[in-house]
Amino acid sequence: MPANVHPAELDKFSALASGWWDPQGELKTLHDINPLRLDWIRMQTGSLEGLSVLDIGCGGGLLSEAMAAEGAQVTGIDLASESLQIARLHTHESGVQVRYECVSAEEFATREPGRFDLVTCMELLEHVPDPASVVRACGQLVRPGGTVCFSTLNRNPKSFLFAIVAAEYVLRMLPRGTHQYEQLITPSELAAAARSAGLEVATMSGLSYQPVTRHYSLTSDTSVNYLMATRRPTQDLS
Repeated sequence: MPANVHPAELDKFSALASGWWDPQGELKTLHDINPLRLDWIRMQTGSLEGLSVLDIGCGGGLLSEAMAAEGAQVTGIDLASESLQIARLHTHESGVQVRYECVSAEEFATREPGRFDLVTCMELLEHVPDPASVVRACGQLVRPGGTVCFSTLNRNPKSFLFAIVAAEYVLRMLPRGTHQYEQLITPSELAAAARSAGLEVATMSGLSYQPVTRHYSLTSDTSVNYLMATRRPTQDLS
């Protein structure tokens, strides 16, 4: 078992694997948020066409396939083998080409440093014991001048109320126990980890959600869900 993983988290998402591609299933919020995530990532890069992309914590491949359909050459990695099996099966149905591998971000970074134009790490950091270790791996995996995109949950009373109590127990948007409050990450903590990993914070946005319409939109309010784009500086060759 790799060091930077909660076995209970792997078990949790492995149990949900068969429902990854069901837009009305237990992971329906990921389907609702995926178009917005894709649009926001595209805003950071200008275009995904021809980019070499790594999707860390890819799960069943929702975002990986969406980026590949935009013309990116996508690799998806995850430690939940059951989810990767679903992801691979779905590529046969969709015809969208994605390379999947069961490997940790840290191990992958030792093998393929500086290879990717874009690294995405969405809704993962709050599920690992050492988020900073994953952020460091992201900094190693992206090429100089490349972009790393994160999304996670803030840690404060409002996020506890909205992201855990309301989302998991009242509205049943997510399975109960999806998030643990103490594992949530403040923007300042993520920004500090990014800077320590040699990444510069470029922009940050919050997300708002309308449960009746199941519609997500970008906002300046980062108190609950937020997205952070970072960049690895271009090396000074002078």
